[in-house]
Amino acid sequence: MPTSHAPAQQSVLPISRPSFRAGSRPTLTDRFLAFDAEHPYVYRALERLTADRLATGATRVGLKALFEDLRWQLPAGVRGLNNNFTALYARKLIEDHPHWASAFELRRRRTL
Repeated sequence: MPTSHAPAQQSVLPISRPSFRAGSRPTLTDRFLAFDAEHPYVYRALERLTADRLATGATRVGLKALFEDLRWQLPAGVRGLNNNFTALYARKLIEDHPHWASAFELRRRRTL
């Protein structure tokens, strides 16, 4: 007996920009942009922590270490501070503060 295969309803996550892969899950960049837009204080805190580290004479800064410091400072209940976002935050910090570029080690991105 033939059955109808109607497409299932897909839930759509709110993101800052559409994914390049229409109909697929949001990319890491999509999730990062959405998180960054919803929690702008995270970026401001990372800027402050980076500036503080460099002011003490550090020549290298690790974003994963800054994330751990930030987790101690964030208000309880904030979710989504994903370690997968560290490289994207590093790139954003360098974009906004090009003079900090030598403080971060970046690798080539394999995906967008």
